[in-house]
Amino acid sequence: MGEAEANSGKPEVSVVIPCLNEAQSIGTCIDKALGAFRAAGIAGEVVVADNGSSDGSREIAERHCARVVQAAERGYGNALRKGIEAACGQFIIMGDADDSYDFSEAPRFVAKWREGYELVMGNRLRGEIKDGAMPWHHRYIGTPVMSAIINLFFGVGIGDVNCGLRGFSKDLYGRLDLRTTGMEFASELVIKAAKIHAKLTEIPITYWADRRGRPPHLRSFRDGWRHLRFMLLYAPNWLFLLPGAFLVLLGLALVCWLLPGPRQIGPTVLDVHTMLFGMMFTLLGAQIVFIGLFAKVFSYAERFSPHQRSLERWLKHVRLEEGLIAGSSLALLGAGGAVWVFWKWASSGFGPLHQMRAVIFFSLWFFLGVQVIFSSFFLSMLGISRGTYIGDYEIR
Repeated sequence: MGEAEANSGKPEVSVVIPCLNEAQSIGTCIDKALGAFRAAGIAGEVVVADNGSSDGSREIAERHCARVVQAAERGYGNALRKGIEAACGQFIIMGDADDSYDFSEAPRFVAKWREGYELVMGNRLRGEIKDGAMPWHHRYIGTPVMSAIINLFFGVGIGDVNCGLRGFSKDLYGRLDLRTTGMEFASELVIKAAKIHAKLTEIPITYWADRRGRPPHLRSFRDGWRHLRFMLLYAPNWLFLLPGAFLVLLGLALVCWLLPGPRQIGPTVLDVHTMLFGMMFTLLGAQIVFIGLFAKVFSYAERFSPHQRSLERWLKHVRLEEGLIAGSSLALLGAGGAVWVFWKWASSGFGPLHQMRAVIFFSLWFFLGVQVIFSSFFLSMLGISRGTYIGDYEIR
């Protein structure tokens, strides 16, 4: 039990530190946090989530008056979840065990929480980065790029998404339903908090060179990709819908523009071959759009992304039958046009086919119609799983 907790009863604030073989620095981290709590008059505790240390880190943490819990499943996210679940405080401050983050800054995070903020992020880029603390590609490429992407996709408005020192209310944590197990846990926390419009702020902090005395657990490219992958999978509008819609519009524009005949741009003549590419762009784009819709409905039905108001309204008003009607109409249009082309060809005695533009045009609508029909069925199947069946069942 931490000293502050012993003196003040139930702690108001819990510092949670995931730990895997951090014998050289874990004691210092605990001492800084507990010392800051005493100096600020905060009832606090330190919870160390040990992730299978074999260098005595657990025993060192206990000697320094931290409460140690065992996180049996490996992974940064698993360790943090175990520590947060065991924490008694209403406000959680998480940070690494290598002494790169100064836990004596904890009262500044608590002050922002008391002002009403639910998530308080540290910002190393607006604070101070000590010599040797951060590799140049993290400082000037990785962190700014990741921060820009998360701000673009989710409108978070933070400058250092990768900062590991952050605080959040335990009430907010309970509402987020975090699921990732690795380093992307940090991104999931921020993204889901932004999705539910949690009150968020940043404070500049100092980032120090670590004292781990061993190679870091972080793998820049592997873990950076995991963060980026999670952002993309959690943003189907950017990953699927926008690129798909662009391809559909580009393809339709090419098909309709070339339907009357060849077009010349300078010395280049665009003919039926380009029209075929337009058809392929349209069908490919439509498939990508439908995959995006599948992803959105699945994530909503499985409560992975429950706060999607526009999707909720769409699910309540769009019915399977409407999709079937739209798809059937397109398919019948295309089939009717194809029959007309075949009749014209047969009338000419099955000679050379001069209606290739019409064949491409009507085939496009037929294939699109078939895609809409089967995609509508699949969307309804996805929606059934949790009572989100499109248009016919109440969304729960």
